[in-house]
Amino acid sequence: MKTIIKNDERGLLFKDGNYVRCLKPGKYTFNPFIKYSVVVVDVNKAFDGVGKNLNLYINDKELLEELKVIDVRDFEIAIHFEDGKLAGVLKSGKHAFWNVLKKHDFIMVDTRNPEVSADIDSSIYNSIKLMNSLNYFEVGSHEKGILCFNNVVQKILDPGRYYFWKGPVNVTVKNMDLRQQQLDMSGQEIMTEDKITLRLNFVCHYRITDPLKVTKIKSLEEQLYILLQLILREYVGALKLDELLQKKHELGSFVLQKLAEKSDNYGVEFIFAGVKDIILPGDIKEILNTVLIAEKKAQANVITRREEIASTRSLLNTAKLMDENKTLFRLKELEYLEKICEKIGNVSLTGGGSLIEQLNMLLSGKTVQ
Repeated sequence: MKTIIKNDERGLLFKDGNYVRCLKPGKYTFNPFIKYSVVVVDVNKAFDGVGKNLNLYINDKELLEELKVIDVRDFEIAIHFEDGKLAGVLKSGKHAFWNVLKKHDFIMVDTRNPEVSADIDSSIYNSIKLMNSLNYFEVGSHEKGILCFNNVVQKILDPGRYYFWKGPVNVTVKNMDLRQQQLDMSGQEIMTEDKITLRLNFVCHYRITDPLKVTKIKSLEEQLYILLQLILREYVGALKLDELLQKKHELGSFVLQKLAEKSDNYGVEFIFAGVKDIILPGDIKEILNTVLIAEKKAQANVITRREEIASTRSLLNTAKLMDENKTLFRLKELEYLEKICEKIGNVSLTGGGSLIEQLNMLLSGKTVQ
């Protein structure tokens, strides 16, 4: 029996079905009376043992010089490189590759530690060949991420993209929004000290400062809502309606101060608090409107009386001046004469003298002849 082995091939020689040795490139002749067989394999492909267990070949030192054998345990994966280029990922098991025409290198990864090592080039993370072996999580520019392994908090992640190996450890990242957030309280019914039930629309601004502390609080927004509700009841319940309406601008400052005292317990910072609206019951609103109208009418009457008194005083002062000063009285006569001439188109007088003289005589009380 003759066999030719090419440069990119190797021959696996079997005698009576048992492996004997590896045949390198060349021509071979075998005794036809002995049951030899040769399996020719391509060195460009992985060595698969031609259907037999790889352990049958490991005693052949000459063969092992041309093979790269790697044993991947159950909790590991092996990143496979051919001539420095990513070739794929190997799961648990024993694998062998011909180290003849290509150079094979491997990076062993222990998936019990999901974090991707810094010595792995990040340029291969998005390769389709690693798609089934990696998970990734993104943390936005306005966020912090809380990294957990099997529901146990590990650390805080800054903004960016993070990759983790798939394996026995369950990896989760909870993103926390650090931007300013708004808590609205609408139509909250509260009773004042004088037993008047009113409704408040209130707003509060806050932002998360301690993401780890927030993870220990169930339903953060609901708890902040209840805290805000209690503080408002404390303030409003201690005031009568008139006092509340007078001090409504102080309500926001009071609430913000009380919230600041509790901020460390919730891992947040309270920035602003203020009243949007105070909604009164219909009958109370009508009463207040009636009172307001009465107050405005009273103010208007006071102003009218004040103006009348000022006008009367002005006339009295003018009369005194004209009585004491005849020239001033005469100037006033001429002023009224001018006004009469402006309003009347024709003036007829009988008697001698000019028109001006006769008008003057009328103003002075004399009879025109």
